[in-house]
Amino acid sequence: MSTTWAAYRRARRQSRQAWALIALLVVGAASGLVWFFAQGQFTVSEGPGNGPSEAPVVNPAWMKTVQAVEAIPTGLAVDALDTLPVKGRAAKDDYRREEFGQAWLDVDRNGCDTRNDILRRDLESVEFTAGSTCKVASGTLREPYVGHDVQFRRGSESSAAVQIDHVVALGDAWQKGARQLTPKQRQSLANDPVNLIAVDGPANVKKSASDAASWLPANKRFRCHYVARQVSVKVAYRLWVTQAEKDAMRRVLDSCPGQQTIRAS
Repeated sequence: MSTTWAAYRRARRQSRQAWALIALLVVGAASGLVWFFAQGQFTVSEGPGNGPSEAPVVNPAWMKTVQAVEAIPTGLAVDALDTLPVKGRAAKDDYRREEFGQAWLDVDRNGCDTRNDILRRDLESVEFTAGSTCKVASGTLREPYVGHDVQFRRGSESSAAVQIDHVVALGDAWQKGARQLTPKQRQSLANDPVNLIAVDGPANVKKSASDAASWLPANKRFRCHYVARQVSVKVAYRLWVTQAEKDAMRRVLDSCPGQQTIRAS
């Protein structure tokens, strides 16, 4: 079988074009993966654009502040971020929730446990169970992580719709300095209202013990407050950040250069 020189050149040209197209597709796919893992995974999961941009901290009418290890400085959150040590994660195999004390203690000694304090602080149209001024029975949450209103009703099958999230997850805190705190200091960290927000239950489960490098709220409007709150907690309890975490926090704070630290008063 023979071929003409013109046909041979045409075949070679088509082959080069095909290989160029394949190379372009490979480069595009690689760039897409880099974007996704650096930023896109948070962008594609964004919630509605009308969710809340902040969450309450302390209602002084009936809540008291918790004694942290360090005072949270006033000023820009990004400046506070730069004061945090950068280290790798410590091992997590010895983490136990009990290291942070019994769940939902009345640490501020106002007569109500922490979980009900936060529900009362964050919910609207709150109703209490009969005969109680502490135990929250129902209410509406203008949820900050997903940006939708969530109804809370106390019950074995309904309470999980609203959960109390540790902004700096206790498992993350344990790997980044909390094991060096005293038991009382860890107890304060677990019950500090600066580190607690009522949120959508499924969103809280999805977050688990993630830091800012691997999880951010779908509600983009809340991210600056969320990261500033994480930075504030880590300063208050002498915790550190990983380099990837610090980079992720800085990307968020760069979008809101005036964001302040979050303080209880």
